[in-house]
Amino acid sequence: MKAVLPTAPGGPEVLELTDVPDPEPADGEVLLDVVATAVNRADLHQRQGNYPPPPGASEIIGLECSGRVAALGTSVEGLEVGQEVCALLAGGGYATRVAVPAGQVMPTPAGVDLVTAAGLPEVAATVWSNVMMVAGLRAGDTFLVHGGAGGIGTFAIQLTAALGARVFATAGSAEKLALCTELGAELAIDYRQQDFVEVLREATDGHGADVILDNMGASYLARNIETLADEGRLVVIGFQGGTKAELDIRALWRRRAAVISTNLRGRPVAEKATICAAVAEHVWPLVADGTIRTVIGRTLPLGEAGEAHRLMESGESTGKILLVA
Repeated sequence: MKAVLPTAPGGPEVLELTDVPDPEPADGEVLLDVVATAVNRADLHQRQGNYPPPPGASEIIGLECSGRVAALGTSVEGLEVGQEVCALLAGGGYATRVAVPAGQVMPTPAGVDLVTAAGLPEVAATVWSNVMMVAGLRAGDTFLVHGGAGGIGTFAIQLTAALGARVFATAGSAEKLALCTELGAELAIDYRQQDFVEVLREATDGHGADVILDNMGASYLARNIETLADEGRLVVIGFQGGTKAELDIRALWRRRAAVISTNLRGRPVAEKATICAAVAEHVWPLVADGTIRTVIGRTLPLGEAGEAHRLMESGESTGKILLVA
């Protein structure tokens, strides 16, 4: 089969399309013929040598895909050869075939074409698991997402708005701010020109954010805590702004607030299966009826993975970047 592999840790230019042996589905796994995959920021870190796959996972980059079932491992039930599906992966998406635990394979939402479906598993599972399962967002809560025009952000805005939250987002250009409000954000905050702490507190009459989904990490830590409401929850899922910062425990103490950091890729297979089942049950109907749409910024051939990485690193793209196998 064909797969994209880095020739060495480095920039986008190290990614090359090459021939590798086909994977074989183990007990409880499904072999997929990949139609498309999507680029995630974690892929950039893996290419640079800073984010190795979990033990036992494929060394090939790629955390999600769509495709057709090619073969079933022993003890797999509920799936059929030829079925069109999408899947959450621990690795292996940048290839024409991938083996994945059956619990991480989901039907494609009704009405979504198979290429577009490649951009759904990682964002849907990330947002649902962190915002709903970890942070416990409720209807009427105030929600803030940073990077509102990216893949995670565009999905988070739509999902939380659909669930009845007051939604706020940060972004860095007029085009991206407009996209956030179009998708359902009550207010989009220009992080280059505005202080999101001040703007959000004023917009909520001093209440603040009940839940914050943050992709920046260290550089936003203190300001995120300032933004939290009493008993608010800050969930950190990325480190674009660094990994080390000083935390004023008193600021959390005064608000009875919490800081949580999670990752999806390293969770046990059983936990990921539980998340995928919840996504199929609660999120896919919202995608199928058009309440949530997948925002696609660019679609490129698998062999142009390096260009896709350059595009993501530039910060110019919105939504998901897809690679077609």
